[in-house]
Amino acid sequence: MEMLSDVTFNIQLKRHTFCNYRLKIDQKVMAITFPQLLQLRNKINQLTEYQKLEEIIRNENFVLLFIADRKHLVFLDIPKLLDLKEEISYAFSNF
Repeated sequence: MEMLSDVTFNIQLKRHTFCNYRLKIDQKVMAITFPQLLQLRNKINQLTEYQKLEEIIRNENFVLLFIADRKHLVFLDIPKLLDLKEEISYAFSNF
């Protein structure tokens, strides 16, 4: 994994304190709690179901998503949406 040591990813989720996390999407950094992370995971899982993805692609090809109890509004195209799902699932697989 030495080749990836200097690579920065567009979406990062890091644990800040016990139940607080920092979610970075592009240049925007958001502080979220564990319950907000659970809510975000549920919303992302709903949006990335096969039928919902097809509907998004047919209509507008992006999603506007409120994060952290409507404190932050994020514009996600399909690849970023899938990257966010992967990052969140990776964070939960580490528990």
